[in-house]
Amino acid sequence: MASCVRVTGITVGVVLVVAVVVGSITWAILASKGPSAPKLKELDWWENTIIYQIYPRSFKDSDGDGIGDLKGITSELNHFVEAGVGAIWMSPIFPSPMVDFGYDISDFYNIHYEYGTMADFDELVARAHELGIAVLLDYVPNHASTESEYFIKSEARESGFEDFFVWADPVLMDPNDVNSRTVPSNWISQFGGTVWEWSEARQQYYLHQFAIEQADFNFRNPAVREEMLNILKFWFNKGVDGFRLDALPHMFEANPDDFGGVYPNEPLSGNMFLNETQIGYTTQEYIRDLIELYDVVYEWREFADSYQKDTNSNTKILLAEAYSNITMTMLYYGDERGRFGAHFPFNFGFITSVDGRSNARDFVYVIKQWLVYMPHGNVANWVFGNHDTNRMPSRFRTNMVDGLNSLNLMLPGVAITYQGEEIGMRDGYVSWEDTVDVAALNQGNASTYLLYSRDPARTPYHWNGLSNAGFSSGSSTWLPVAEDYQEINLAKQKEDTRSHFKVYQALASLRKSPALSFGHVHIEALSESTLVLVRYLVTHETYSLVFNVGTVEDTVDLARVSMLIEPITVYTSSIHSGKISGDAVPMGILSLQPGEAIVIKSAPYNN
Repeated sequence: MASCVRVTGITVGVVLVVAVVVGSITWAILASKGPSAPKLKELDWWENTIIYQIYPRSFKDSDGDGIGDLKGITSELNHFVEAGVGAIWMSPIFPSPMVDFGYDISDFYNIHYEYGTMADFDELVARAHELGIAVLLDYVPNHASTESEYFIKSEARESGFEDFFVWADPVLMDPNDVNSRTVPSNWISQFGGTVWEWSEARQQYYLHQFAIEQADFNFRNPAVREEMLNILKFWFNKGVDGFRLDALPHMFEANPDDFGGVYPNEPLSGNMFLNETQIGYTTQEYIRDLIELYDVVYEWREFADSYQKDTNSNTKILLAEAYSNITMTMLYYGDERGRFGAHFPFNFGFITSVDGRSNARDFVYVIKQWLVYMPHGNVANWVFGNHDTNRMPSRFRTNMVDGLNSLNLMLPGVAITYQGEEIGMRDGYVSWEDTVDVAALNQGNASTYLLYSRDPARTPYHWNGLSNAGFSSGSSTWLPVAEDYQEINLAKQKEDTRSHFKVYQALASLRKSPALSFGHVHIEALSESTLVLVRYLVTHETYSLVFNVGTVEDTVDLARVSMLIEPITVYTSSIHSGKISGDAVPMGILSLQPGEAIVIKSAPYNN
């Protein structure tokens, strides 16, 4: 018994000693070896790419007529290679009367003459693919030009096309007087005025949610839905890698069958600052976000996936444009029944919810809202500008360009860049006399047009500081070149020691790192003005963005961020920052100037 106790005691003692020793040795081994590197899945071509939106009319003019074209785009494809872009998306290049500059399509199967020929398009796609760049087109399913064959045949009630568009009989104020006709409902167009336009030929009204010349298709007609698939297939066969789906919330309107055979009037919104011709005067509940539209989007996704499988091609992606509330927007990804929709709906939070007056907490909220609401397993995306809104530096502030591009390129998922954002292009001034945007012409006048005009964001790209900013050799351009082109242009920024473009290149390269391709996300406001975004992955270097979105100098404490492990150095920074690449950053107090952003590299965070 005593022996047993002694042995037990010794055994316990040895075990304890061994346990301590073994524990220490084990810890030492782990400390030297570290945790195992995570297995990284192979990403599909689109899941972490940069998509660059081209506004073809303003990108590059190859023939001197002052209008950008396909040959111009092809001639500058190396720009996307240098910028680290993986896909280009072109605003509409199809034949059009150009009332809405290509969004009023008259022929969905061809190329607009001002942009070139189908041979030019084929050359662009082939060259882009050689360079590893995917090609996406704008797809405009909601409406067609009133000059399209579809509309001409429908207006004439030609067999098979009678109900291709939304037609309605007039409402007679006096049942005995045909001249007392009025519109079927009080619905208001996105460009102002009624959505209804009278056709003398057909003696009915047709519906147009945008310009009068853009008639809305009738998606309750199976023939229309079949034709939409035919269009997708045609361009897939031409080598297109996907589509941006335009104006999807407007594809369906209230069904008169549900309202006793009439189109119901919408309630008034109560906004006393609007009149009865302005969008928002009514609630819009009968003209957008109807649940039927998602069935169509899911049909398109099924078609795209089947096409990819049947042809053994790369994934064909569908991207949904939807300025809707967060719940309706997320339905574009798919539904609870397992149906898939768009590969992603565009995330417009940085356009609709924040601007130069927003604080760091506003930015953090916009980011977290998308990540919280996005269904599990899907891919996020981030949009800071497009052809329909003021340019990014003009909505925010010019000293925020590098910080905003850093956010875009460091957040998880797909980054969308509108042409010119990589060099910090601002809105160009377009006078009332030079204004061509239908939204401004319909709703504004010489005093108010800039409230509605999209032209300032569409002025020609600044290639260099020469005549017409290198955009065109012609004597004039379709929109005037912005006056600051000699200060802000690509050639100059390539030569400058520090520039927006070089910051953009550094960030595009950084996206290939494991932390940004696969890593976790931590985002928080360190103060009212400064936010920190951390991308970290076990055994891999951590990269973080510290960004003062405020208008005054701010001081924060980096020690609050547990993911930051010394040594810490600057990877890249705003062009006006005093901190440059390679500088050491001490853990602790950090001061940033207004708009200043620094991207820092730190040791792996392995917790």
